[in-house]
Order: sequence, then C-alpha cells, then structure tokens
Amino acid sequence: MQKLIFPVLLALLLPLIASWFAYPETHLPPDFGVFPPQYVADAPGFNLTVFCVIALAELLVLTLYFAPALFGFKKVPPAPRAKTVALPIWFWIGLAVTLFFWWLMWSRITIFGDLVYYAFTPMWWGFIFVLDGLAYRYSNGQSLFASKPKTFLMTAIVSLVGWYLFEYFNYFALGNWYYPNSTMPELSHQTIVIIFLLAYTTVWPAIFQWYTLLNTCPRLVSRFANGPKLSLNGNLLIIAGLVLLTLMVFWPYPLFWVLWIGPLLVFSGVLIRANIWSPFTAMAEGNWSPALLMAVSAMLNGFFWEFWNYGSAHPAQPVTNPNYWVYDIPYINVIHIFSEMPLLGYMGYMPFGILAWVIFIWAGKVFGFNSDLIKK
Repeated sequence: MQKLIFPVLLALLLPLIASWFAYPETHLPPDFGVFPPQYVADAPGFNLTVFCVIALAELLVLTLYFAPALFGFKKVPPAPRAKTVALPIWFWIGLAVTLFFWWLMWSRITIFGDLVYYAFTPMWWGFIFVLDGLAYRYSNGQSLFASKPKTFLMTAIVSLVGWYLFEYFNYFALGNWYYPNSTMPELSHQTIVIIFLLAYTTVWPAIFQWYTLLNTCPRLVSRFANGPKLSLNGNLLIIAGLVLLTLMVFWPYPLFWVLWIGPLLVFSGVLIRANIWSPFTAMAEGNWSPALLMAVSAMLNGFFWEFWNYGSAHPAQPVTNPNYWVYDIPYINVIHIFSEMPLLGYMGYMPFGILAWVIFIWAGKVFGFNSDLIKK
C-alpha cells in the first residue's frame, strides 16, 4: 500500500516545496487556494514554433487512429456484435433531464427561480444516463448503471476528488483555466462551492460512459488490438513525472502541458510497478484498444463540454452559469472552437482521459472497490 500512496503524496508535495524557492516573497503561486480559481495574469501569446510542434505531434496521433497499419498494427477479426435490446427507461428520463436543463442553462430564464444557477450538473447527469442507456441497448443489457452500480457510484465519488486534484495543479500552472462567473452577487460563496463540487462529480462518469459505449463496436475495438508491444518502466515514469511537476513550478508557461502529463506518468508508473492492470498493461501485450478508446472517449466528451460551456455565457448578460470557464493557455490559444477552447486544445483531452482512468484504477486498489468498467 505504501508503494501506491507515497509517489502520489510526493506529486502533491513537491510543487509546494518548489514554490518556496520559485516565489521567495510569498512562497506560493499568485492567488493560490482561491476557489474557484480566478484570472491570474495573461499567459504568453501565440508562438508559431510551439504551435507547429504541437500540431505535428497531434497530426501523428491522428494518423495512428486513421492508418494504424503504418504503425505496425495488424488486422484482427472483430468479435460478433452483442444482441441489441430496447432502450431502458433511464435513457428517456436522462434525455428529458438533459434537454430541459440544457434549455434552462442556455436560455438563462429565471422563471424557475434559482434553479437556473444549478442547471450545469443535472444537465450532465442526464447526459450520463443517456450514454449509459445507449451502451445498455448495444451490449445486450450491460452497462455501468445496470451491471456495475457500485462501480458507477464510485466513478462519481472519485470524480469529485479527482477533478480537484487538477484544480490544485492548475494553481502552479498559473491558471490554464479559470471561472470568471463564480463570484455572482446573487449566490453566496458557500453556495458557489457546493455548485462546483456537485459539478465535479460528472467528469469521470461521463468519460467512462463514452468508453463503454465505444466498446459496443467490435470493429473499433479490434482495430487497435494487435499492435506493437510497448513495455514501460514504472520507476522511470514516476521519476519523470515528479521531476516535471517540480519544474513546472519554476517554468509554468513553457511546461503548461505538465499539468496533465506529469500526474499521468506518476499514477501510471505506480500501477506498472505494482503489477496492477492498467491500459499500459494491455499495451505491453500489443493491445492498444483500451488506451486509445479511452483517449477518444475523453475527446468526444470534451466536444460537449465546450459546446455547452460556450452557449451558457454568450452573450455575457445575464450571467447564470457559475461553472462557466475560460482558457488562458500559453502559445496556442488561437483558432477557437466554441469561443473558449483553442483547436489544438481538444486533443489535450486524450491524455486526460487515460489519466482519469489510471486514477480510478489506483483509487480502486487503495480503497478496495472494483474499478473494472467492462469485462476484460
């Protein structure tokens, strides 16, 4: 158990220790601990070199998805499709909830009183049950909610704590994102905090529902099931992650991407070193499907995050969504889709999806719950 927990504690503590030296006057980054996080300072503007390097890296990843044979993947006959069943009742309830709160959040109508300020979370929970219902239909009645209710509940609990982990690291990155509407005079600070914590419960469940849905397509699963065997060293991953998280404190703008990659290296390294199954275990056997499908799941969900976020605060008045966020990403904050998210930022969801998964697997081992999302 110590081997599971100690590297994660170091990942949390080392940025604080580094801040003592990086900020000799305050010993902490600007506005550290202000919750929800607010605007800190303008990040560096557009840099063509950085933009091109990241764009080429993302193009390489897209090539892997669309032409896996170029990377050594061999064709695998897909498994038979599961029997299709009727959509469950919670799909229709979820659809009605999603549509109602989507309308409420975008219309910003206050005829239902303060309910408009809380629209974000029920809208997303409705959507989570829509996705679960679709997975249920195309997998012969198997879904997280129907087949693994305890695991489904734990996805929400881990999500609540897990997303705050990224808010914590975001302080050291000097605010890759912030929440300009979270100081509404209509709501007390305590109410705002509750609204945010409730919203955090939706992150992991939504991504995982996309993953279970994608796994109902055998051709997609088999597409990446026989590729190069990539075996990673857990100790090296942990060391690299800890070093990067420490250096991010001193160079937050050039290392803005460490916010996602550093924790991924640490948590993945911990699981590999402890011989606990993770998507990297499958990659070591040549099966890249778990990792690549989870990455796509997060990017698909990211589209809806940004779509619904955009419509909830444009035009800016009246402001009724305290969860609305704005990005301030260095060097690549151009070519926006849905106003806030820069084009290259969408593929940043991909490592985040895998990171959310390895955190969930890690939490399952530490706290003793079943973290399996589907049958392996």
